[in-house]
Amino acid sequence: METIPKMRVERPWGWYETITSGEGYLVKRLWLAPGKRISLQRHRHRCEHWVVVNGTGALTLEDTTFEAQKGTTLFVPEGARHRAEAGSEGLEIVEVQRGEELSEADIERFEDDFGRI
Repeated sequence: METIPKMRVERPWGWYETITSGEGYLVKRLWLAPGKRISLQRHRHRCEHWVVVNGTGALTLEDTTFEAQKGTTLFVPEGARHRAEAGSEGLEIVEVQRGEELSEADIERFEDDFGRI
């Protein structure tokens, strides 16, 4: 098992940090600031499993949006469009990625509030 030092990566919507990784998986912790959202995006080489651990908001998978609160989980299959959006308290998610390519390069953006398409 490879241990990665925690390093916070700032983004316009909040931040993320990698918790750990191993053969074919990567675990991150994401914080979305109140009222912010990540890009509507998809990944070609990985699936993700999200667990909301704090806050409220909304999770979108393809054309369906779900209310997000502590304990909400969402499985994002490889190739599925998805997005997370924080409510007024912010939103904290633990994300488990599984696949053959686990890098930020595997993000295809469709909509983005920060002009990163």
